[in-house]
Amino acid sequence: MAATTTQSMGTLPSGLGICTTAPDIFYLPELVFGGLVWILVASTHVDPPNPLGWVMFVSVFCFVMTFLWMIMFAAGCHKSSSGWAAADFVYHGLAVLFYLSAGVDLAYITLLRKAVLLFDLQTYRIDIAAVVFAFAATLFYFIHAILSAIRWKHF
Repeated sequence: MAATTTQSMGTLPSGLGICTTAPDIFYLPELVFGGLVWILVASTHVDPPNPLGWVMFVSVFCFVMTFLWMIMFAAGCHKSSSGWAAADFVYHGLAVLFYLSAGVDLAYITLLRKAVLLFDLQTYRIDIAAVVFAFAATLFYFIHAILSAIRWKHF
């Protein structure tokens, strides 16, 4: 039964195969949770601009790159090359580091602004939701990176 949803580790999926194989099944949750971080942070006043600008950069960059990466995999641009398997691991590992740093920054800023934002409870709740979604996106990128490393190792 598990054999129907997994693919041999020496090939990369293309077409709709990216929706049924690990680690590529994580593209959609990465897009959803990353997009939610982007939307939630953008819906509030980005203040202070330095750490929250980094959060916006990470969420937009990872959303766009993951979408392009998914389209390239679906189109079969990789031709099942081991270089693409390595690039998949490197990109998702970088995304983990980016999202982890962005999540920590966002959590820290939310904690610092807690006293100010308690008067604006809706903004505080939006910031908390953004923190939760940032760490959820980090988790999905981490799982994808680990499974990509295993796939790359078996290539």
